[in-house]
Amino acid sequence: MGLLSYNATTRFDIDDRTLVHLEAVIYAKLRRGESFLFTWSRAAGEGTGRTTVWMNRAARLAFRRRHDTRIALNHEWIARLMTAANSPAGLHELPESESADAVG
Repeated sequence: MGLLSYNATTRFDIDDRTLVHLEAVIYAKLRRGESFLFTWSRAAGEGTGRTTVWMNRAARLAFRRRHDTRIALNHEWIARLMTAANSPAGLHELPESESADAVG
C-alpha cells in the first residue's frame, strides 16, 4: 500500500499501481501551473465519506510507495485520469480499464 500525503496533515492510503498513475497526472498538472480538485473515498476504518483537497503548486505533497519496483504506466488510464482532473469535478479514483497499453 502506498501513501499520498497532502500538506503533512491529510493522508491517503492507496495501492502502489494506482498511486504511480495519480502521481503522473498530479505532477503533469502542477508542472503546467494548473490547480485542480482531488477527491477520494475514505478507507473503511475511517468511516464513510470523501475527502477533497485543492491541488496547487504551494501544496506540500509526498508520494510513498511500499515497493521499490518499477511499475509500467498505462497511458490510456493516465489519459482518463487527466480528463477527470481537467473537469469541474476534478481528479478522482477511476478503475484501470481492461485495455491496458502498458509500457515500461
